[in-house]
Amino acid sequence: MGKPTAFIEIEREQASYRDVAIRMKDYDELYTPVAETTLKSQASRCMDCGVAFCQSDNGCPVSNVCPEWNDLVYRDQWKEALDRLHRTNNFPEFTGRVCPAPCEGSCVLGSVDKPVTIKNIEFAIIERGFQEGWVVAEPPKKRTGKSIAIIGSGPSGLAAAAQLNKAGHSVTVYERVDRIGGLLMYGIPNMKLGKDVVARRVKLLEEEGVKFITGANVGAAGDNIGSDNIGSIGGNAVSAETLKKDNDAVLFCTGATNARDLLVENRELNGIHFAMDFLRANTKSLLDSKLEDGNFISAKDKNVIVIGGGDTGTDCIGTSIRHGAKSVVNFELLPQPGTERADNNPWPLWPKILRVDYGHAEAAEKFGEDPRTYCLLSKGYIGDKDGNLTGIKTVNVEWTSVDGQFKMAEIEGSEKTWEADLILLSMGFLGPEQYANSALDVETDERSNYKAEYDKFTTNVDGVFAAGDCRRGQSLVVWAIDEGRRAAREIDRFLMGESLLP
Repeated sequence: MGKPTAFIEIEREQASYRDVAIRMKDYDELYTPVAETTLKSQASRCMDCGVAFCQSDNGCPVSNVCPEWNDLVYRDQWKEALDRLHRTNNFPEFTGRVCPAPCEGSCVLGSVDKPVTIKNIEFAIIERGFQEGWVVAEPPKKRTGKSIAIIGSGPSGLAAAAQLNKAGHSVTVYERVDRIGGLLMYGIPNMKLGKDVVARRVKLLEEEGVKFITGANVGAAGDNIGSDNIGSIGGNAVSAETLKKDNDAVLFCTGATNARDLLVENRELNGIHFAMDFLRANTKSLLDSKLEDGNFISAKDKNVIVIGGGDTGTDCIGTSIRHGAKSVVNFELLPQPGTERADNNPWPLWPKILRVDYGHAEAAEKFGEDPRTYCLLSKGYIGDKDGNLTGIKTVNVEWTSVDGQFKMAEIEGSEKTWEADLILLSMGFLGPEQYANSALDVETDERSNYKAEYDKFTTNVDGVFAAGDCRRGQSLVVWAIDEGRRAAREIDRFLMGESLLP
């Protein structure tokens, strides 16, 4: 590396978010620019490790060569750094914003000190590339005559489309909603990922020859076709059988959108919604009318309870605050993590520690305290005579380890009733919806995911593949990109007998 002793001499300086009191009043992105001198000095902290765990199995799923582009940034070779970044990651502008950075969790420097700010540097490289005009459409020089239908335009579908198009195949991506991007468009709020950023990349893919069709609900029939109601999917029914007949290969990238429910007493009350219905409707209304059409689930002046943590729970907190919620509380079933790694969570594993995300900081700013309450089990919803939600009953729980198994027990006398006008269920996902694949008789595994082996991605149906969350289950954007890229390589090999795709 350019400065071998930098990791000893220079402290970690992470990019900050915009001022909390200001940002929670708008939907603009959270991020602030970082001075080039700071980026170069932070990049110099990379240790030139003998084994770069940041790009190992415990680190970056797409095997980003982080040490190489860290060194290039330090040496002020930004365009070369961009080239290195794009070799392994089609969409660093997405991961540079929303990835939790497992690369930093396994950074060798992180075993003894604070890790390198890899995510900040990745973000800076790709944005510099767009600003300088280095990121341009690169259509393939020749076409193979093969056609592929990709169902779903989330990160796995887009990554597969980019790679297959690069190989010269004709790619059409089918998306059931009205905008391209899947999770990137309607699952992640604007403040974390501006939709202009998604549209910018989609435009490049279109210029390269990828065809996108929106409002195409593959496999849908009858009740699967939504209306204009809040939370509905909509779209026109498209035959999966026809797509298979008219194409040389089909790739399912439909995501894991079957949300986990909380089926306790009085679940039918009005005012209980899945987190994704809440977030999707808000983003669509924001893009369509800046929320003026009222076609979203409003948290204004309501006591909001978010059940379940993670990124989606945080997004519900941040969105509710922007609506003008009266209060926001976040229920967590598990105990509060420690501030340091536990003995059973050593480096280079992902550190399971307490983190304060943007939504938590905003809730603390507005309401005076962190919104999270731990070891809390929901027992039943409470409503009025008109069927509207008014509260929820809970009990505290205690977690103990018995013969190596984590077990939960209710604490007698800890029952409590919470006031609530809006409850958002953010408890993860159980797998993909099944109607898209059922027409082709694609098998599913014991977790209801489309059955296809990792690194092969072939289903039981010849010429039909599956990748991303619909295959592996709910996961990270960076894992979806990895699966899309790998599936593209296998489809290319299936069609051509061999593949030069990475």
